[in-house]
Amino acid sequence: MNEAVAKPWSTESLCPVCLKRISAERVIDGQEVWLVKSCPEHGETRTVLWRGEPDLPGWQRPKIPSQPPVCFTEPQFGCPYDCGLCSNHGQHSCSALFEITSRCNMNCPVCFADSGSSAESDPSLDTIETWLKSVRRACGDHIVIQLSGGEPTVREDLPDIIRMVRAEGFGFVQVNTNGLRLSGDPAYAGQLQEAGLTSVFLQFDGTTDEVYRRLRGRTLLDEKVQAIENCMQSRLGVVLVPTLVPGLNQDDIGNILRFGMERAPGVRGVHFQPVSYFGRYPSAPDNTQRLTLPEIIRAIEQQTEELMKVEDFAPPGCEHSHCSFHGNFVVLDNGKVMPLSSQNATCCNKPSPAAEGAMKSTRFLTHQWAAPEIEMPPASKAGKEKCCDCSEPPSLDDFLNRIKTHTFAVSGMAFQDVWNVDLERTRNCCIHVVAPDGRLVPFCLYNLTSADGHPLYRGKSHADIAP
Repeated sequence: MNEAVAKPWSTESLCPVCLKRISAERVIDGQEVWLVKSCPEHGETRTVLWRGEPDLPGWQRPKIPSQPPVCFTEPQFGCPYDCGLCSNHGQHSCSALFEITSRCNMNCPVCFADSGSSAESDPSLDTIETWLKSVRRACGDHIVIQLSGGEPTVREDLPDIIRMVRAEGFGFVQVNTNGLRLSGDPAYAGQLQEAGLTSVFLQFDGTTDEVYRRLRGRTLLDEKVQAIENCMQSRLGVVLVPTLVPGLNQDDIGNILRFGMERAPGVRGVHFQPVSYFGRYPSAPDNTQRLTLPEIIRAIEQQTEELMKVEDFAPPGCEHSHCSFHGNFVVLDNGKVMPLSSQNATCCNKPSPAAEGAMKSTRFLTHQWAAPEIEMPPASKAGKEKCCDCSEPPSLDDFLNRIKTHTFAVSGMAFQDVWNVDLERTRNCCIHVVAPDGRLVPFCLYNLTSADGHPLYRGKSHADIAP
């Protein structure tokens, strides 16, 4: 790294070995940005955060910090050891994630939650009801509720849990799933929809079985397609969620997008997640195993042959600007898309309240990720009626009608691990895991593990978490 041209930018992070809070700098070196930190006991670490255009200093969306309406803990040791949320957190919740089981019907080499390895029993319905009431008291009922795990569909009472979420007044409930049960039981999607499920967040890593063999340990593509078809027939919106791993599926980004658009409006969008190294992963990473957000944005433009362009994507309005990107599109009858958002349209110098960003994000997700109010074709027929040789632009009426049904969201989120965690980002997190004792903990901190697998939060009570 050329220190003569590097420009430091201070923040705080954690030591990968001992998990103690240490000072850190984001160092700009050419078109790369690195997180550089040093622990007095365990030495220096350098982790790449950003590669290339759009450049990080320009990728900003300033916000006026908000405070959560209810805080369950007060600062004692300082960030990140007081989450509950504490009064120093700077963002409202837009999503609350409930881990309703640690069991799983797969054993993937890569897993955020290290699922399937725990002997813990599933939380009871009474416990989940207590969590729901706690979240409602803290956040209101306007947020996204995500049921996760483990694999939530291994619980036979999942429909009862969904009904409980609805009865508590929450209007949007989503299941994070690998899709195996949705694929194998054609009636199951309908049962979940009747219980009140809004959307399926479907693990979908690529369009070839080779990707699944390497990342998930078995062939899965046919089962993924069948799960999507069953969801569409039951009027459940589907969001495809690829975990992107360098050297494995980063060249499949364009194919994943085309796969999803061909199945619009049943498939509501694609949410890319570059691999993060916490939970379960084969080995400690080096920087060649990192895939950054701008690399994904540029790959989208290149692999869709500029159907979607870099300028069509913008920083988030809810979480910290360095955490994610999003772009909204309309899928047209001729197989093309029209952008509905752009960086220039949404990234301005006038700060907006963070609470406003959280509310807007929640409203968008609840509208976009749900199935549209039209009859949806099965996946096997989706996209077959497109007039792909049609070069005429749609009329205004056709375009406005298309917006009501065929909007397609493309986004990406870079979760943080112990090597690249930035406490400025975690203090602005709006995606919170409900801990077993009911506290709200930012997703990255809840899942974060040290270099030797020691967790910061998972499996611990509040009293056990200290520097």
